[in-house]
Amino acid sequence: MNHEFSFQAADFGRVRQMISDYAGISLHERKENMVYNRLSRRLRATGLTNFSEYLDRVEAPGSAERERFVNALTTNLTAFFREPHHFETLRTIARWQKGLRIWSSACSTGQEAYSAAMVLREEGQAGEILATDVDTEALGVGRRGVYALEAVERLDAQCLRQHFLKGTGANAHQSMVRPELRAMVRFAPRNLLAPAWPANEKFDVIFCRNVMIYFNRETQVRLLDRFAAVLQPGGILFLGHSESCATGHPSFRPAGKTTFARCGPAAPQP
Repeated sequence: MNHEFSFQAADFGRVRQMISDYAGISLHERKENMVYNRLSRRLRATGLTNFSEYLDRVEAPGSAERERFVNALTTNLTAFFREPHHFETLRTIARWQKGLRIWSSACSTGQEAYSAAMVLREEGQAGEILATDVDTEALGVGRRGVYALEAVERLDAQCLRQHFLKGTGANAHQSMVRPELRAMVRFAPRNLLAPAWPANEKFDVIFCRNVMIYFNRETQVRLLDRFAAVLQPGGILFLGHSESCATGHPSFRPAGKTTFARCGPAAPQP
């Protein structure tokens, strides 16, 4: 394949190490073309002509490009009510437990967090939802709460009327989350593998779906330990449809399809 920019095996190896260091992502060796395509846009934007120079800029102390590098390589596949069985479980919990504190720990552009907020409102419950991600551009989309009509086309008419405002004029092809729903969700940047998380956080429900697949087993266990430390006893952890890494972990017991409950008393955060 003829590339616009020279992209050597050493460059790809360097990218894999850097994204592992910055975001804990274990990038598969077959993702070379994906990496080239996504980072080529950054080379064009910066006016650089080769990957070696670009990666030098990313690694420079205090580099503003580092955040853009991480954003470019973060996969943001999400949808409203994706894996709907998790939201039915959340609905059941909301019916008997008030004031839920929910963490959407890899929220991407916000659809997961807003889906949780919709469940709470439909059940007449107040709650707090923290939505975090390493991708700051995705967080910006979530904060605005404005989505293309295609993103909401699978929601039923009642859900749309209750939770969204349809754009008009120049915004006719967009839909906005209603202000009262946006007020339930707080967006914040967070790297799950940062040395420390904010102190004294406790949650009743954590969503961490389709994230563990990017981490090696050692990192998965470490992250599960940290989730256990901030989940209330009996609290629920939702994982992705192909993730079973919590099975056999001493702090969790199966509680449904890719759903795990926190065992025993709360532990201090590692």
